[in-house]
Amino acid sequence: MAVGKNKGLKIGGKKGVKKKIVDPFTRKDWYDIKAPSLFSKRNVGKTLVNRTAGTKIASEGLKGRVFECSLADLQNEKDAERSYRKFKLIIEDTQGRNCLTSFHGMNLTTDKLRSMVKKWQTLIEGNIDVKTTDGYMLRLFCIGFTQKMERTNKKTCYAQSAQVKNIRKKMVDIIQREVSSTDLKGTVEKLIPDSIARDIEKACQGIYPLHDVHIRKVKVLKRPRFDLTKLMDMHGEGSGKTVVTTDPNTGEVVERPEGYEPPVQEAV
Repeated sequence: MAVGKNKGLKIGGKKGVKKKIVDPFTRKDWYDIKAPSLFSKRNVGKTLVNRTAGTKIASEGLKGRVFECSLADLQNEKDAERSYRKFKLIIEDTQGRNCLTSFHGMNLTTDKLRSMVKKWQTLIEGNIDVKTTDGYMLRLFCIGFTQKMERTNKKTCYAQSAQVKNIRKKMVDIIQREVSSTDLKGTVEKLIPDSIARDIEKACQGIYPLHDVHIRKVKVLKRPRFDLTKLMDMHGEGSGKTVVTTDPNTGEVVERPEGYEPPVQEAV
């Protein structure tokens, strides 16, 4: 038979030789995901990446990965009171086997949103693009519902279109004021207890009583150029703040940076 007619037969080759199967996990490493120091729980989880080989660097494959975590998990809370709020964290840098993340967005779970929407009330939504003092462009969405007034027998609690416009203007103004006056770290600190939504609820009582007011979603539209010192500040390292602690071995009083974690011992 002429060589070249059958692709399976080659000069000096064997027919049907299978390629050796190699487990792809032998070429991968596990990395720890570290949440910013704003949250109680710093270890979010682990992620896999191929080891550095040739021009493909492992750290470059990790940067830009986005993780979604429940606020209850990040704050180490046992009750499910705040489990409906989800924070997105993006890897910005790696140090050793640790991936340092920063805030990338926030939203509510679908079941929470569906449970709030009911008949016989008015749903009011507002959104605005705001720039923080450190150059992040955020888009914030707010949601609220009208509440039945006290001592009334009416089945419905619909707001007039003029009242809806006024409430929406209040929402936008308060979000603009609260976010534009602080940096990203300060904004996240306000989003964790949802203090902006509480301010909106209080401010709108004079127009029409509201309930179930929430910052529904936060998107990061634009980020400034990567700055390692700001990232380390968000992780409580290199911020200049120190905490006085006692050394467990000697009992001496020592000053350590905020968020200090002792090195992991290889052997006990």
